[in-house]
Amino acid sequence: MESQRSFLLIGLAMVSFLLWQQWQIDYGPKPVEQTTPSTVQTDGNGAVVTNSDAPQVTSPEQMGVANTTAISEKVISVTTDTLLLEIDTKGGDVISANLADFPLTQGSSESYSLLRPSGEHLYVAQSGLVGRDGTDSKSRPVYSAEQDSYTLTGDSLSIPLTYTAPNGMTVVKTFTFAKNSHRIDVSYVVTNNSSASKQVQQFGQLKQSMVEGEGSMFMPTYRGGAYSTEEDRYKKYGFDDIADKKLNETTKAGWAAMIEHYFVSAWVPPQDETNSLYSAVRQNTNAVIGFTGQVVTIEPGQTAEINSILYLGPKDQDTLAGIARGLDLTVDYGFLWMISKPLFWLLQYIHSIVGNWGYAIIIITIIVKGSMYWLTKKQYESMAKMRALKPKMDALKERFGDDRQKMQQAMMELYKKDKVNPMGGCLPLLFQMPIFLALYWVLLESVELRHADFIFWITDLSAKDPYFVLPILTGISMYLLQKLQPMTMTDPMQQKIMQFMPVAMSLFFFIFPAGLVLYWLISNVITLVQAKFIYASMEKRGLQTK
Repeated sequence: MESQRSFLLIGLAMVSFLLWQQWQIDYGPKPVEQTTPSTVQTDGNGAVVTNSDAPQVTSPEQMGVANTTAISEKVISVTTDTLLLEIDTKGGDVISANLADFPLTQGSSESYSLLRPSGEHLYVAQSGLVGRDGTDSKSRPVYSAEQDSYTLTGDSLSIPLTYTAPNGMTVVKTFTFAKNSHRIDVSYVVTNNSSASKQVQQFGQLKQSMVEGEGSMFMPTYRGGAYSTEEDRYKKYGFDDIADKKLNETTKAGWAAMIEHYFVSAWVPPQDETNSLYSAVRQNTNAVIGFTGQVVTIEPGQTAEINSILYLGPKDQDTLAGIARGLDLTVDYGFLWMISKPLFWLLQYIHSIVGNWGYAIIIITIIVKGSMYWLTKKQYESMAKMRALKPKMDALKERFGDDRQKMQQAMMELYKKDKVNPMGGCLPLLFQMPIFLALYWVLLESVELRHADFIFWITDLSAKDPYFVLPILTGISMYLLQKLQPMTMTDPMQQKIMQFMPVAMSLFFFIFPAGLVLYWLISNVITLVQAKFIYASMEKRGLQTK
C-alpha cells in the first residue's frame, strides 16, 4: 500500500466516524411523545408542576406530588462569587442558576445561564422529601425564609428554609455555599413532634426540556442525562433513552446528572448509602433524571439529618472527582479516554508553567512528535525506499502492460528482493492517528480551553480561527508534506485525489477549533523538519531519497 493512499484512507476513516456521529444526532431515535394526558399547573415563575413532578415508583412508601395549584409564595435570590441563583420557596427548588465566573460569550458582562425556570428551555433542580410521610408526597411544601436575598461575604453561606407540616414534622432545608465553589450542600433536619414514627426519603432530580444539543458534524457535543452506579462508573442516558424506557437502578452511592458542552448539573446522594436512580418524561417535552435515598425512620421526639450535594458548574475534572466516583467522567473523551486523560494532565501541567494554553499546545505537540520520532523515521525511510523503486516500477509497467495479476506478482517479488515493506509508510501513521483523535477530544471537551486566549487574532482556542490563517497555513504544510511522499501511483484518478487531499482537509480545518488546528499545524511543521533531517541523514549514508 502506498503511503499516499494511507493518508486518503485515514482521512476518509476520520470523516466517516464524524459523519456517523452526526447521523446519530440527526437521524437516530428521537424522544416519543407520551399519549397519557396529564394535568398541568403553572407556578408564579412559569414553571410547570403536575401530580407527577416527584419520583413515581410502585412502592407504597412513595407517592407523587398531588394535583394542586402551585403558586410560589416567594423566590429567594442568592449571590456568590461563582453562582447567581434563584430558589423557589415552594418546594425549595433551584429554578435559576447563572455561572458568575463564566461569561456567556467572550468579553460579555452576561454570565452563562445553566438553569432556567420557564420557556422552551426549562431546566430546574428539584428536591424534597417523599415516602410515607414525606412533605412532598401530597403537595409541595411552602418554606419560609428570613430574607428575600442572600450574598456570600465570607468563606461560606448557609440559607435555612423552614416548614412545619400538618403531620407534626418540622423540616429545615438548608442550602450551604462555599467561596470559589460550584458545589451546594443540601441538608434536611427533620424533627418529629408527633406521637407516631415518621418515614421519609429524600429525592433530587433535574428536569429539562428535551432540546437537542448545538453540536455539528465536526464538533459533536452531547446534551442529555447521565448516571453512575457501583457497576458502571459513568453511563450516558440521552433524551431518547429517557423517553423509550424508565431508568430504574438501585445501587450503593451513584449520582444523576444532566450534561452539556463544558457544563454539568448533578445530584449526588450520600455515597455510603443505597440509592435508587430513576428517569421519566413529564408534560411530553421535559426529561427528568434523579435519585431517591434510603428510607429514614424518625421516632417521636427525635431528629434526623439527611444530606445530598447539588453541583452546578463547569466540567472541572479535579473538582468533580473529589465529589463522587466517576463524576469526572462527564468530561467525555470517548473510547480513547485512556490516551486523552494523560494528554490532558500533561497539557494542564505545561499550562501551569507557561500560563498560556496556546503555548501549552505547541509544547505538548513538540513532546508528542519528539517521542514518536522513531515512527516518523521508519515512515520516511520506507517512503524513500519506495521512491527509489519508482524506475523499476515504471519498467514493470512497460513490461506487463495491463496484465494486473502479473504486475502485482512482479511488484511483490521486487519488494521482497529490495527488502521494502509497502506498509512501512502507512503503519506509523496508524499509530499516530489515535494520538490526534485523543487530543482532538481533549481540546473539544476541556472547559479550561473555553475562551482561552493565545496571541494576536486568536482570542479563543475553543472557536474557529476568525480569519482562517491557521487553516490556510495548515493546508500549505500538508501540501509540502505531500511533496515529500513517493508518488508511485499509476492511476491518474488516484493521483488527482491525493493532490486534492490537502485542499479537502484544509476545508475541514476551517470549522475546527483554533486550538486543534494549531496542534495540527505545529505537528506538520515538526514533521517537515524531521523529514528533511531524516533524508539528509540517508543521503550521507549513500541512500537514494529522490
